[in-house]
Amino acid sequence: MSAHTHQRRMEAYLYFDMPADAVVFHLMGEPEETRHLVVREGEVVLSPSWSIHSGAGTANYTFIWGMAGENQNFSDMDHVPMARLR
Repeated sequence: MSAHTHQRRMEAYLYFDMPADAVVFHLMGEPEETRHLVVREGEVVLSPSWSIHSGAGTANYTFIWGMAGENQNFSDMDHVPMARLR
């Protein structure tokens, strides 16, 4: 948190270094209709430009993060107020 989008690029996350019984709840989707994915060791999530992205784990975890798109300015996050999330 804080949830946000990037209008000009997508992101990818690879989750690892997780205990066998741990999961990460990766939050995504349009702010008014969010969804979550239950992610385990070694799994990847692709987050399109229109989707929020955030996560919470049941234990410590590590992730590798990458972006793709036309913008090289990484401070262009479009923050989504908590009250907007559904």
